[in-house]
Amino acid sequence: MTPPEAASPDAAGQGIGYRVEDGVAVVELRRPAAGNALDAALRSGLLAAVRRVAGDGGGEPVRAVLLTAQGRNFCVGQDLKEHAEALERDPASAFAVVRAEYNPLVEALHALPQPVVVAVKGACVGAGLGLALCADVRVASDGARFSTAFTGIGLAADSGLSLSLAQAVGPSRAAALMLLGDRFDAGDAQLWGLVHQVVPDGQAAVEGLALARRLAAGPTAAYGEVKALLRYAAAGAGLSAVLEREAAAQERLGATDDHCGAVRSFLAKEKPSFEGR
Repeated sequence: MTPPEAASPDAAGQGIGYRVEDGVAVVELRRPAAGNALDAALRSGLLAAVRRVAGDGGGEPVRAVLLTAQGRNFCVGQDLKEHAEALERDPASAFAVVRAEYNPLVEALHALPQPVVVAVKGACVGAGLGLALCADVRVASDGARFSTAFTGIGLAADSGLSLSLAQAVGPSRAAALMLLGDRFDAGDAQLWGLVHQVVPDGQAAVEGLALARRLAAGPTAAYGEVKALLRYAAAGAGLSAVLEREAAAQERLGATDDHCGAVRSFLAKEKPSFEGR
């Protein structure tokens, strides 16, 4: 299996690689010399790639997404050199980028109906951790290391981390991680439920692609409903409201070819084949 880094590029531009294979949109951060720090170009390119997936996938059907990165690190967060220059130019507007760029990016990732897998290696800190937590399934290499990092430079949090980290590890642990800013490793992340799987160094992208391909071959209409239900429940909906949403989702899925075909295959003792409709 060819890891994403070695594949021929179909660049989305601005430091982002984009290609579709076997129904998987592989979106790759390509600023390895800077640890894939999120400068303006990388943020813009990543948002364009996510919107491409949400549109028509660039002309190819997309049934799952893999977010990965070139180089040693997944993402070290905001480009602090760029940030320092913004502070020097105009401190009053230096943080306009949060509403103008980070928030739309996080919202676009969360809104994707396709399942999103992220492959994490090396540093995954600050806004990089926020990006990773936008994914539905996270695979980390043995050498991955994580940190919220924001309080270390006198800031709170952005990229949705205040919500997504608390949902992933619980509010008490999230408070400690955000206040203290302590680094934690892949083993801790798996123990706390933040990552689904830890693999040997060098294998995160390969395993992430395998999982994304598996999801792309599955009942993607059902996956979209699962994601929507989880978001609805996480927003604080009560039990009765969740039960009603689930019932409506089952009715919609019950009319799909995937469900009807899978029931026939089950009764015939055959393996079902899903086409996402």
